[in-house]
Amino acid sequence: MARGTYECVERRRHARLSDRQRQGRYLVRGGRVERLEGAWNPTRLVVLEFPSMEQARRWYDSDDYGAPKALRMKCAVTDAIFVEGA
Repeated sequence: MARGTYECVERRRHARLSDRQRQGRYLVRGGRVERLEGAWNPTRLVVLEFPSMEQARRWYDSDDYGAPKALRMKCAVTDAIFVEGA
């Protein structure tokens, strides 16, 4: 499915609502990406911050995010990771 379709736009809208309900906030959403080292070459980057790793996991596994996550998987090829901060 091509990016920018109605379905993909809806996924972004629902994901934003889901993020807020779980106390997540965007640190990075889109913008220019410049690779400095290595082979990873993302074309788009999204970074969310949650109060804890447990809350991030609850959001990712939640029913609220289930539908947006399924649409994301249809709309884009993605990689996802959790990183615990200091």
